Amino acid sequence: MRIHSFEPVIDDRAKVLILGTAPSVKSLEHKQFYGHPRNYLWPLVYALFGAGEPSPVYEERLAFLQEHRLAVFDVIESCVREGSLDMNIREERPNDLPGLVRQYPGLRCFAFNGSKAYDTYRKYFKNEAALSHLALLKLPSTSPIPTPAMRSLEDRLEVWKQVLPYLMD
Repeated sequence: MRIHSFEPVIDDRAKVLILGTAPSVKSLEHKQFYGHPRNYLWPLVYALFGAGEPSPVYEERLAFLQEHRLAVFDVIESCVREGSLDMNIREERPNDLPGLVRQYPGLRCFAFNGSKAYDTYRKYFKNEAALSHLALLKLPSTSPIPTPAMRSLEDRLEVWKQVLPYLMD
C-alpha cells in the first residue's frame, strides 16, 4: 500500500525546516506529524525553548512550532512501506523541496530527523542548485526506539540544539 506525506506545516516566518522520511502508521492514523505518543519530536521542540510539556492539542503544537520559526515536512512524498520502520521504505518519490524553498526563501536550514531522511535527501537533491545555500543538519531520529547513543530526550536535545543559531535574526 502506498502512503503519502502530509502537506508541509510552514509559513513565511520559517527559518528551519525539520524533515522526516514519511509518516508512521500512528501518524497516519492520527493525521498528525509525529503522531506516535512516544515520539520525541514534540517534547524536544518544546525543550529547545524551555517551554515545559507540549500541548496535548495538535493545533497548539503546530502554532508553537511556527511561532519559533520552525516548519515540518517529509523528504518523501509517497512510498510503499509495511509498518513504520524507515528500513522498510520502497519505491519512494520525493517531495518538491526545491519548489518549497522557492516559495519560502527565508529558509536557512534543513534539519533532518534521522539518517534515512538525510540519505534520501542526498539521493534526490545533492546537486540541486536551488538548495545549495541551505545548511544541512543530520540529526538523531526522534523515534522512540532507543539506540546505543540516543536513549533519551536529553541525549537528543543536546544534538538538536544545533538548530537554534539558524532561528536567530
